[in-house]
Amino acid sequence: MNSIVTEFFKVLFLGIVEGITEWLPISSTGHMLLVDQFLQLNASEGFKEMFFVMIQLGAILAVVLLFWDKMFPFQWSDSNRPFLIKETFLIWIKVVISCVPGAIVTILFDDYIEARFHTPGVIAAALIFYGAAFIIIENWNKERIPSVRKLQDISYRTAFIIGLFQVLSIVPGTSRSGATIIGALLIGVSRTAAAEFTFFMAVPVMFGLSAIKVLKFGLFFTGEELFILVTGMTVAFAVSILVIKFLMRYIKKHDFKVFGWYRIILGILVLLWPFS
Repeated sequence: MNSIVTEFFKVLFLGIVEGITEWLPISSTGHMLLVDQFLQLNASEGFKEMFFVMIQLGAILAVVLLFWDKMFPFQWSDSNRPFLIKETFLIWIKVVISCVPGAIVTILFDDYIEARFHTPGVIAAALIFYGAAFIIIENWNKERIPSVRKLQDISYRTAFIIGLFQVLSIVPGTSRSGATIIGALLIGVSRTAAAEFTFFMAVPVMFGLSAIKVLKFGLFFTGEELFILVTGMTVAFAVSILVIKFLMRYIKKHDFKVFGWYRIILGILVLLWPFS
């Protein structure tokens, strides 16, 4: 009984960490791997690998709920027949284009990266490097007027370039949202449009990764494993709703530099911590 209670609180904490870090540009994977150094689930390595991806899926479902009106490409006419919303459909075409580079790199190098780069040193270096990048880019952008202000104004070329930046997030500590937002800011996309496009991109990416991990692990879970998955996904989903609402309010009046400083401080602490 005590074991179940202990695992519940571990999963609760991991779900909260995932819900916060998935959408803030501070690297959810990096945080989850660091937390795992101190708070390890009583589960096999294969299950934990899948769990970390599946709770990200819980976070993604929060985006689908909050942005359903913007994401769903169909509406119903007065005669109760569905019709396609061209503007939304074109956004999804751009999202697919942006996801191609990341999909190719993940398929080719995911196992290699997991085996060699999921270390505190790599995570710390990525946290610090991209933290500094956020501060430098935001300072550079201070007097610059964005050339792309709305999500709908993102071109196919811009979407592909943002997708190239997403490739960087295969290294833990980088942050998928952080990499795409940095790329978007560099090429003149507004903070709001960059964040919204990142939300769109996360949906097919995380559904795809979740499917791959589940097929790799298998569909048969023990009762405790199923409990861990459902609890983690539910907590990540609930926390993500609050964090996404906060982020969209925050970036209307503030830049991303505070997240850059947070990354740098955390990265330094990780380097100083005596990991075994």
